[in-house]
Amino acid sequence: QLQLVESGGGLVQPGGSLRLSCTGSGFTSDYYIIGWFRQAPGKEREGVSCIKTSNGRTSYADSVKGRFTISRDNAKNTVYLQMNSLKPEDTGVYFCAAGNLAICSTSEGDFGSWGQGTQVTVSS
Repeated sequence: QLQLVESGGGLVQPGGSLRLSCTGSGFTSDYYIIGWFRQAPGKEREGVSCIKTSNGRTSYADSVKGRFTISRDNAKNTVYLQMNSLKPEDTGVYFCAAGNLAICSTSEGDFGSWGQGTQVTVSS
């Protein structure tokens, strides 16, 4: 099972940017999808973005399209989530997760390894 660690969260003003990192031990670039999920207070966890590490194909939730960009550096076993034009509704704990599927997914059940999460707060 992969060990995943997120970093890069923090407090940012509306309109600002943050870059989250997800570093894993034992990434095998040919076999994994990496997803970012978030959970706002009092709400269920939702899928934000996903990338297939072998070919870089990506997917995004409609709420973040055009503002967030997911990317990967296989040599560093790291996946990034660049978040621009942040809004208060982007506030939450952000988790990265790894799954062994052929295509990206935003369903929690398709991911077997999870990080501990990093807090993102968008507030003035």
